[in-house]
Amino acid sequence: MNRMNTGTETREWRSRFLNAADGIKLHIREIGDPASMLLPVVCLPGLTRSAEDFEIIGERITAADGRRVLAFDYRGRGLSGHDPDWRNYDLQVELRDLVDCLAAFGIGRAIFLGTSRGGLLTAVIGLARPGIVGGAIINDIGPVIEAQGLARIRTYVGKIPAPSSHAEGADLLKRMFGAQFPAETEASWLRFSQRSWTITDGKAEPRYDRNLMKPLADLDLEKPMPDLWPHFETLKSAPMLVIRGELSDLLSASTAAEMTARHPNARLHTAARQGHAPLLEDEPTIAAILEFIASCHPA
Repeated sequence: MNRMNTGTETREWRSRFLNAADGIKLHIREIGDPASMLLPVVCLPGLTRSAEDFEIIGERITAADGRRVLAFDYRGRGLSGHDPDWRNYDLQVELRDLVDCLAAFGIGRAIFLGTSRGGLLTAVIGLARPGIVGGAIINDIGPVIEAQGLARIRTYVGKIPAPSSHAEGADLLKRMFGAQFPAETEASWLRFSQRSWTITDGKAEPRYDRNLMKPLADLDLEKPMPDLWPHFETLKSAPMLVIRGELSDLLSASTAAEMTARHPNARLHTAARQGHAPLLEDEPTIAAILEFIASCHPA
């Protein structure tokens, strides 16, 4: 992989671009001190989301102790290149990209903060690279994925009407997701819109490849979901924080409770009045994340 773009300011986000093994351009945002001896935090977004979702929490982590934070755009999302073969929008391909990127950045051990799909990647990297997970923050995903949540996600990926402005987009998102996020402010919905679309001259494009809907279209929700408990068992060797949205329809309260019960060193935080997936921007959730990170030791 070819590394480009170096930065000197540790308190500001910098963009890094790498080439995946098959040539797809991958984008990673970085903040904090690359020379810090503290465990870095690797942020992995949800299915259609981007590195920008971690802007607020990443800045708070770095402000607390200067540690390095990396936030990834998977292929087909954010500023990363789109894959001409939609079949590569697959966890195994994304895992390969992630492992290669971490090697290029010289990261052999980290705290992983994974939202939804990013939480699944955190579990599977524990299988692929034992010992790399020094701490796991799993945001609203687990070994049992509720079919009703998957069905809801399938209704909107690649299908949301294009707004003509970010203000219009904020209104649209509020109408679509307001029931799951009843406490969000107008400023929060506007940030969500800005992270969801690129709007130029009144024309909006989602910040992900619309072909992401194709793998979802083939998903048979009538069949039993695969057993993912063995994947999450790999995280037992590291401390774990499970974050669940109080109104989540993807991670049930019972599954979240069982995740912490089965793990020897886990804690549960519930993000009040939030659904799937918690935005990681409210003060109680930020405080829980900072406290957890501070408890993770490099050894």
